[in-house]
Amino acid sequence: MENSGGIQGNITAGLAGRYAVALFDLARESNAIDAVAKSLSDLRAGLAESADLTALVSSPVVGRTDAANAIAAVGKAMKLDSLTAKFLGVLAENRRLADLPKMIDAFDAIVADHRGEVTAKVTSAHPLSAAQLKELTANLKSRVGRDVSVAATVDPAILGGLVVQLGSQLIDGSIRTRLNSFAQAMKG
Repeated sequence: MENSGGIQGNITAGLAGRYAVALFDLARESNAIDAVAKSLSDLRAGLAESADLTALVSSPVVGRTDAANAIAAVGKAMKLDSLTAKFLGVLAENRRLADLPKMIDAFDAIVADHRGEVTAKVTSAHPLSAAQLKELTANLKSRVGRDVSVAATVDPAILGGLVVQLGSQLIDGSIRTRLNSFAQAMKG
């Protein structure tokens, strides 16, 4: 994969990006991009939901062998594709599991770029329904004129509304920001 600046250059700049590029190249050669993307999406959700999984990937005290065995069991339990499972084993062996969330983000961005999509990171106070995601994706697509891939996360601290990051553009329609702006206006 070429590292010629732009989106791709930003993605592949760090260690996590280099691992993501390697995984993408293997997935492309194996015609497994969709399977790997789904497995990584499942892993992202697992990291968000499970404190134990987060502790496993981020703990510096877990040894290589223990981490490899534990992450292999996680891969099997989550029914991850074989390429992603092997990738996790390599990360465990190289003591790079802590970088997994960044690698997932980088992989998603590489896949979106490969497909000619723009990735929008959307944060909401509550999970968005399939219909809401579909409508949001359509609105963003009409705004940018390209296909849009939405990476949705939940953060109850924003209270309500949405925060959308589309490339370098940030659209903050959260209630938290509106209340902070209102408080600043009241001060003076």
